[in-house]
Amino acid sequence: MIISITKKCIWKIINILPFTRFFFETREAQTPITFSIWFFQKVLGFNKTAYWPVHFTSIVGNPKNIYAGIDTSPGYSPGCYIQGGGKVYIGDYTQIAPNVGIISSNHDLHDSRKKVVSEVRIGKYCWIGMNSVILPGVVLGDFTIVAAGSIVTKSFPEGFCVIGGNTAKIIKLLEKDKCKPFINTYEYNGYIKAEKFEDFRKKNLKL
Repeated sequence: MIISITKKCIWKIINILPFTRFFFETREAQTPITFSIWFFQKVLGFNKTAYWPVHFTSIVGNPKNIYAGIDTSPGYSPGCYIQGGGKVYIGDYTQIAPNVGIISSNHDLHDSRKKVVSEVRIGKYCWIGMNSVILPGVVLGDFTIVAAGSIVTKSFPEGFCVIGGNTAKIIKLLEKDKCKPFINTYEYNGYIKAEKFEDFRKKNLKL
């Protein structure tokens, strides 16, 4: 009984304080901001410059080149490698499983000292399965599901499909009328309220 009352009091305090409100307001999101992930990231410094929650075992390079949509936190799951050498755009409510690689630049074929920079664009309501790799220049439309272990080398801009394999190809087309968009009660781009994100983007991102 006492523990239950204490928890309720803590949640009330969290909800009142602007600095900690995101703990409360994202608790039912797909990528909730938990105290442990916040502590490792913002206090201990793992992926400290990313503006969205990232697991301490994941690596995010150059987050200023990365657009993370609402309730979309690339690297939230363990072991991911999100490389912002080129620009990376990931739409709202897209989820990324453990050990996923998203690569936006690569070595020149004839001179490994040179980097070939490209873009990656992933739509809304996508799901990138475990151990998948998305290579530079790939565009994935809304409601694209990438099967676990896939290597995605070409684009599927129409979306509404399941792709998989090495190299990835369409496994199944989804029925559009069965794909249901949704929104959270509280919308956040990472640690930032959605209504404030455009200002943040203009001031801090290269996108």
